[in-house]
Amino acid sequence: MDETAYITLKDVRKAFGPKKVLNGINLTVPKGRSLVVIGGSGTGKSVMIKTILGIVRPDSGSIAIGGEEVTRLKGKDRDAFLQRFGMLFQGAALFDSLPVWENVAFGLIQGRNMPRKQARDIAMEKLRQVGLGPEVGVLYPAELSGGMQKRVGLARAIAADPEIIFFDEPTTGLDPIMADVINNLIVDSVKRLGATTISITHDMASARKIADRIAMIHKGEIIWQGPARAVDTSGNPYVDQFIHGRAEGPIQMEILKA
Repeated sequence: MDETAYITLKDVRKAFGPKKVLNGINLTVPKGRSLVVIGGSGTGKSVMIKTILGIVRPDSGSIAIGGEEVTRLKGKDRDAFLQRFGMLFQGAALFDSLPVWENVAFGLIQGRNMPRKQARDIAMEKLRQVGLGPEVGVLYPAELSGGMQKRVGLARAIAADPEIIFFDEPTTGLDPIMADVINNLIVDSVKRLGATTISITHDMASARKIADRIAMIHKGEIIWQGPARAVDTSGNPYVDQFIHGRAEGPIQMEILKA
């Protein structure tokens, strides 16, 4: 496996008014690897993802993908850049007014001007890959369970065979069995595509299942990163408290001071 850095963030900073959200993020993800970013609510995980996508522009720092600086891309260059990504949103974020197959094919039809029949065929194949039959393709999101909606969201994320996939809290709201099903589907999908992935989650069972590497963000900084197998012996008191879900520890002390 190539361990050359593919996604690189160097000293990325972002503030909203007086509130500093990212305080010098430094992070690398090798090509074809799965990085999971853990951390509490409000620590900067989602803002970090948005800066990579260009939804939020960092105040300073560098974000490079495949050696190309991406923080200043505009117009057609940015559109072409975004076509390299897939995204599984928290809560699936499906369009209620569209049937399932059209949700999956949305980026193909709207973003790539693919003929509807071709896009529908691809959508049905991607649904099959996440364990959903053609009968599901004609249903509407409201007719699906939460776990099925997550699978549809995953099918949409992989519809265009992206180079890079982001997973935003992929198991939130699911029971432990369905969460494990989703984790397995993510692992299978990523291996099939050879994609480079970044996931953000509070769910340590999910992190352990899908990660090659784990990083912890706290107060807008990466305070630890390493192989997934090393997270239990990190020696970092913040990581140790988080992964074991302990009320007592340095994070709680800071909450009490706030």
